[in-house]
Amino acid sequence: MTAADLIKKLSQRSVTLATCESVTGGLIGAELTSVPGASKVYRGGLITYAKELKHDLAGVDQQLIDREGVVNELTALQMAIGAQHRCGADWAVATTGVAGPAETEGVKVGTVWFAVVGPGMGMSPPPQYTELRSFDGDREAVRRAATEHVFEMLMRVL
Repeated sequence: MTAADLIKKLSQRSVTLATCESVTGGLIGAELTSVPGASKVYRGGLITYAKELKHDLAGVDQQLIDREGVVNELTALQMAIGAQHRCGADWAVATTGVAGPAETEGVKVGTVWFAVVGPGMGMSPPPQYTELRSFDGDREAVRRAATEHVFEMLMRVL
């Protein structure tokens, strides 16, 4: 799946998307905005590469960060919810993980958590989906694989 496939699907469904990126460092947003017509469905994103920005920009609970670190399912989910709310999007996706070259806070290189949240439409809680993946390779390979996985995952979830 490619960014163009995702933009097409979002357009067909008349829904918008926001991103909150850590491990991918803006690569998802860059890929999406390289597609002509992306502005019709891509609202924007947060790049919360620094630990404190996950709380300050995305609204991730500081106690969660202090207790669990930033590479976990709940942090990814809260990042996605924060992007959805702050960007005013129907759907949002978040990535948090370790690209390397070394482990961070005991988390192995290549470990990435993904989270997607959707519109509530009266449902409580709104649609939420998370995945944990492990990718091989150097920093760039991990970041690229995570970005590609986001497009594939969103195509499935949407």
